[in-house]
Amino acid sequence: MNLNHKEINTLGELKAAGYQTKTIKNELRDNLREKIKKGEETFQGVWGYEDSVIPELERAILSRHNINLLGLRGQAKTRLARLMVYLLDKWIPVVDGSEINDDPLKPMSRYARELIKEKGDDTPISWLHREERFYEKLATPDVTVADLIGDVDPIKAANLKLSYADDRVIHFGMIPRANRCIFVINELPDLQARIQVSLFNILEEGDIQIRGFKLRLPLDIQFVFTANPEDYTNRGSIVTPLKDRIGSQILTHYPDDIATARKITAQESKLDKRQTDAVYVPDIAKDLLEQISFEARSSEYVDAKSGVSARTSITAFENLLSTAERRALLNGAEKTMVRLSDFVGVVPAITGKIELVYEGEQEGADAVAAILIDDAVKSLFPEYFPKIEKLQKKDAETPYDELVHWFFQGEGFELLDDFTDEEYKRALDRIPQLNLLIAQYQPDFPEADVYFLKELLLWGLVAHKKLSKNRFSEGYQFKDLYGSFISGL
Repeated sequence: MNLNHKEINTLGELKAAGYQTKTIKNELRDNLREKIKKGEETFQGVWGYEDSVIPELERAILSRHNINLLGLRGQAKTRLARLMVYLLDKWIPVVDGSEINDDPLKPMSRYARELIKEKGDDTPISWLHREERFYEKLATPDVTVADLIGDVDPIKAANLKLSYADDRVIHFGMIPRANRCIFVINELPDLQARIQVSLFNILEEGDIQIRGFKLRLPLDIQFVFTANPEDYTNRGSIVTPLKDRIGSQILTHYPDDIATARKITAQESKLDKRQTDAVYVPDIAKDLLEQISFEARSSEYVDAKSGVSARTSITAFENLLSTAERRALLNGAEKTMVRLSDFVGVVPAITGKIELVYEGEQEGADAVAAILIDDAVKSLFPEYFPKIEKLQKKDAETPYDELVHWFFQGEGFELLDDFTDEEYKRALDRIPQLNLLIAQYQPDFPEADVYFLKELLLWGLVAHKKLSKNRFSEGYQFKDLYGSFISGL
């Protein structure tokens, strides 16, 4: 119902306007129905869930269920919960001054009931915007029942000169204050079992109990819980009776393809406009960046139960642009392009986001990050150049023989991190076989991206054990694979 919230200020005016009470779950359901009928997007800015999570979430809302979003970190669980706000009515009326957003037609608190009894139709009404109807609590082991439900406030009792037997001394916790709102508890397994038990009545009967008071408040709340799979850590689990009271459990997941992952990264990256103006990023570089996270999720060095958050790609992309931007500033250049060698700058973003298994710890976080970058190059390589078979016949010819021979005859070459764009291009142009291979296999490749492709070719040969690559303090050195052993390097 669309009411003019600016013109209705009293209970009498609200009744005259024909306002009818509606529960929050019905509110969400009705507005979702309208959006679906009109073909409108229900959860904007969430990519990759169009055919999986979002339909399940819509079914849960239509069923008026409390919801548990179960998935690994960085799977947009909290974002989905926050977007539910936009399925609420824009404004709802509340009894002015009520701590628990009392509905003027169905008051629950003693304050609201006494105010309406005293003033009748002149009871003042205020309006609550949907943006203010979202409450969120991160579950931590130190959360208490008093925090969530409420407790007796001795200071209030002293100030009002009331006994502890008077319900006016109650201080409401976060959940009663979220009446007629969406309430999210993040990381539900972290909540101690005895605190989870305190939610039983709220979820099933809709009432609360505080310190033995005979207090029945039929709270109207849409609960959304988020949790990692229970086998992720030993820190706790969701107690079975609480699971039983949660209507729908929805499994989230990571993006299924590079294109979706790129949309997420582009949307979520926090970039300075001066960065985006100064730094050109080839499409192939964006694909490679996303491929790193895909490699990490299947890597033998990374704990699969922990997951690899979408934030890995987001922060890595920010680091990648900052690496190129820093070089441009050092060289006094107005513009530059991202290079594959700039990916050394994304290592800190990777090491801070992945949990390693024992074998990974033995390798070291930096070494694992470098391996993941090489694995990403290896996966992307066959999309642009002929596949390099792991086992080949002795003396069998390959398209890369001349390029490998060029390195065998010479001393290799170096790509320094702080090369200007001209020096960088000149260094790569020294290898004529790179141009020949690109002309043969990628003749229509965008000119602006060709030098990144040249680097990908070199890194790909390294990943397939055709060349060697060494990192030193100022850049990378590429050499013949066997010449490195002969020279003792």
